[in-house]
Amino acid sequence: MYVDTHSHIYANEFSEDIDEVISRSLENGVQRIYMPNIDVSSIDAVNKLSTLYPNVCIPQMGLHPCYVKEDYQDQLDVIKTHLFTGSYSAVGEIGLDFYWDKTFTDQQIDAFRTQIEWSRSLKLPIVIHSRDSLEMSIEIVEELQRGDLTGIFHCYGGTIEQAQKIIDLGFYMGIGGVVTFKNSGLDKIISEIDLKHLVLETDSPYLSPTPHRGKRNESGYIPLIAEKIAEIKGHTLQEIAEITTQSANKVYNYTPL
Repeated sequence: MYVDTHSHIYANEFSEDIDEVISRSLENGVQRIYMPNIDVSSIDAVNKLSTLYPNVCIPQMGLHPCYVKEDYQDQLDVIKTHLFTGSYSAVGEIGLDFYWDKTFTDQQIDAFRTQIEWSRSLKLPIVIHSRDSLEMSIEIVEELQRGDLTGIFHCYGGTIEQAQKIIDLGFYMGIGGVVTFKNSGLDKIISEIDLKHLVLETDSPYLSPTPHRGKRNESGYIPLIAEKIAEIKGHTLQEIAEITTQSANKVYNYTPL
């Protein structure tokens, strides 16, 4: 059995066949799908899918850094209301993204810090987006860490040294379809990281693993990611499933029945 720790399966890309997508995921052993929110406009979709598929599609609440604009304080107000009055497994997806646009760098940093403090208040993990900003993201978490923060650095693609900093902070690294890309170099990094620090994710509908690269991703492809990690680490597929699921359960404070 597997866990997809990061999937936007509520997105419009799945509006026509979501039932089939969920069925395929369950058939492939993906027992839970964690859904990080993006911004105010995605809240209803996240909550709706979690209601339709309770115990399978698990909601999270946060403001993604790519959606931090002039109105970010207003968005944070709405998200905070949902987060503090609803039932969510994590504060996410939050963090920094300097890939597309650095116009709102200061606002991204402020939103990141604010949502980290919310996670502390609620005793929830955080799901961190850190594209082209990993070192700064790590530094902010280091600064704010008092031994009570935990979570996942989603879509990990940093160095061994950065991985060790994340481990020392008590965080996990999310590994997705990129690990199956021929020249990603992620295999060399993963080979040196203990499996217990890794969790599986798809980031659906993005970053589909080989042989589906370039097409819509979905949570049912988690076994393809697990197979590649098993090959890299020299573990059995069962070991990958068991250890990554245990880690996902731990970080998201999920107790199996």
